[in-house]
Order: sequence, then C-alpha cells, then structure tokens
Amino acid sequence: MSEILNTLMQDARIWQGHRHNKTTQPAEPTGYPVLDNQLGGIGWPRGALSECLLDAPGIGELSLLTPLMQRLSMAGKTVFWLNPPHTPYAPALARENINLDQVVMIHTQNKGDLLWTLENCLRSPVTGLVMAWPGKLATREIRRLQLAAEAGSNVCVLFRERRYAEQNSPAALRLELEPGDQQSLKVSVVKRRGSWPGQRCSLAMARRAGLLHSEATRVVQGPWPTSAR
Repeated sequence: MSEILNTLMQDARIWQGHRHNKTTQPAEPTGYPVLDNQLGGIGWPRGALSECLLDAPGIGELSLLTPLMQRLSMAGKTVFWLNPPHTPYAPALARENINLDQVVMIHTQNKGDLLWTLENCLRSPVTGLVMAWPGKLATREIRRLQLAAEAGSNVCVLFRERRYAEQNSPAALRLELEPGDQQSLKVSVVKRRGSWPGQRCSLAMARRAGLLHSEATRVVQGPWPTSAR
C-alpha cells in the first residue's frame, strides 16, 4: 500500500497541502513560453484531460492550440475536432503549417455518440490531439473521458462554458480564458495537477516566435462562414 501511495504522491495526484510536487507526467509545450512558465514549464498534459473555460467561442482560443496542432500534424499524428461551433477555415490552417491530411472533423448527434467517439479517438494510437466542444457533462462522464485519455496518452482539450468552472472535474489542467486588448488572450489557471492554481498571463495571439501572422485571425477568431470551406 505504501508503494502505491508513494507513486501517487510522486505523480502529483495527491494534494499535500503545505507543499507541491512537480508532476512527472508527459506533456507537450504550448508554443507560448510565457504560458509554459505559468504551467511549471510543462505545457499541455498528455494522457490527461485539459479544459478551456470561456464565455463564448471566437476569442482566440484556437490560437492557443495552433502551435500544438502544427507540431503534431506534421509529425503524422491525427488532430480530431469534435462538434466545433463553427467550420474551420482550411486555407488559413494550411498557412499555419498544419497538415490538413491529419485533420479530422466529426459532428455527433447526441451525447451518447459524443462520448463514444471521444473515447475511441482518445484510445487510438494514431491520435495526437483531440479538441472537443461537449457542452454539459456530468462529473462521472468527465472521469470516463479521463480514463480514456490515460489509456491513449495523447492530448485532449475540452472547450466548455466558464460557468462550469465551479463544477468538480478530474481534469489535470483547467484554464479560464478571457479576451484581452489588441488581439490578446487572458489565461488564468483554475487547476493544475501538482500545484496551486491562480497563475495568470496575457498572450498576444497574432504574434508567435517573433513573427506577425497578419491573417491568423481568420483561423482563431471566427465564426467562419460555411461557404468559406
């Protein structure tokens, strides 16, 4: 029993109150050094759920995932979009060096189909990233998805309304997103496995690695008209 407890503590799955441990779980850099620093130098956890909590789509939330989509798709991993609120604009994704051959968009008809699809995408060895807009979820359903994410060891990001920030969630990372000034995005850490929450930063969404992407807003802000496909 003590060996199991030690493993859980080293893996930062038990909060120890007076101290925190740096998680040893694998992760993917966000592509934003300022954000990675706020996340303890780790980034998006692999084999675990992440939640992005926001009031409405189109505030720059997809730009938060653009570097990861580019890196994983170019490595031959599949990027799944489940029930996105708007149609992605493929030419703009291509301009961000995202391999469109590795991008799959899925729309489901009901929650049962969504959960089944999410679980299978998370468990698949071809998956690199799953982005989903699931709407209302019970805690037990989030836990079910967390188990699937652990089995697949890939990145899963759920985009949910900010009102769910008060809901208990087994997700390893929870970020609250708000629009900032001049195409920036305010990011607040609601929960981070192995440490205390409360970290905040502001990210310039139109600028990455010192390069200004003048057309990036067509990817990350939306909504994108269906005729633009």
